[in-house]
Amino acid sequence: MSSEPQYKRVLLKLTGELFGHPESHKGLDFNQIQKIASYIVGLNKRSGVEIAIVVGAGNLFRGREVADTGADKAAADYIGMLGTVMNALALQEEIERAGGTTRVMSEVAVMSVCESFVRRKAIRHLEKGRIVILAGGTGSPFFTTDSAAALKAAELNCRVVLKGSNVDGVYTSDPKKNKDAKLYTKLSYQEALEQGLTVMDNTAFALCQREKIKVIVFNLNNFENIEKIIYGEAIGTLVE
Repeated sequence: MSSEPQYKRVLLKLTGELFGHPESHKGLDFNQIQKIASYIVGLNKRSGVEIAIVVGAGNLFRGREVADTGADKAAADYIGMLGTVMNALALQEEIERAGGTTRVMSEVAVMSVCESFVRRKAIRHLEKGRIVILAGGTGSPFFTTDSAAALKAAELNCRVVLKGSNVDGVYTSDPKKNKDAKLYTKLSYQEALEQGLTVMDNTAFALCQREKIKVIVFNLNNFENIEKIIYGEAIGTLVE
C-alpha cells in the first residue's frame, strides 16, 4: 500500500440502505449515519483527497416497489429522487457535527435546503476541501443512481468510482446463493460485458468505459476499505 493517496478526487457511491436501521435497512437511523459521517470526515482530513458522494434512497423508497400497482414510473422515480435529497441532508448534518464542511447539491431544485448542481461550483467546493454530497440522481426519471454516479464522476473529473456493496466485489455468480462463486479481483469492461456481470447498470457502465473511469466494487460493511483503496491496496473488484 502506498504512503500517498493514489487518487486526488474520488466519487463515492453510497447505497441508501446504509442510512437505514441495521436490521431492516429502512428509514433514517442517525446513529448509522453518524458512523459513516465520522469516517468520511476523518478520511478527508487525513488524506486530503477530494470527496464527492452520490447517495441512493433505497432506505426510503424504490420505484420498483410500486411497479405492480400501476403507479406512473416517472412519478415514482421523482419520489425516489426526493428521497436522495433527504438522505443527503441527513448525511450533511452528521458530517458537519463531526467537524467536516459540506455542500449538498441536487439535480432536483429544492432551493430552500440545498444548492442546485452547477458543475463549476461543485469543482470549486471540492478544491476548497468541502465534501460535496450529490442528490437528485440525474434529475430525470428512468435513470438509476448508478447512472448518476457515473455521470457526476465524468463531470467532476474523478478518475474512479468507488461503489460500496454488501459483498466483497464482483463474483462469477451470486455468492449468497452459490458458495462456490469466485471473486474477481480485476476485470476489463469487455470481460464484464461478455460475461454479463452485474457491476453497474448498462448506462452507467457504458459511460465509465467511454470516459476511462475506473470502477471499484467493494464491501462497505468495513468503512476502512475506502481508505485502503485510495492508498492503493487491492480491495474488491477493479474494472478498467
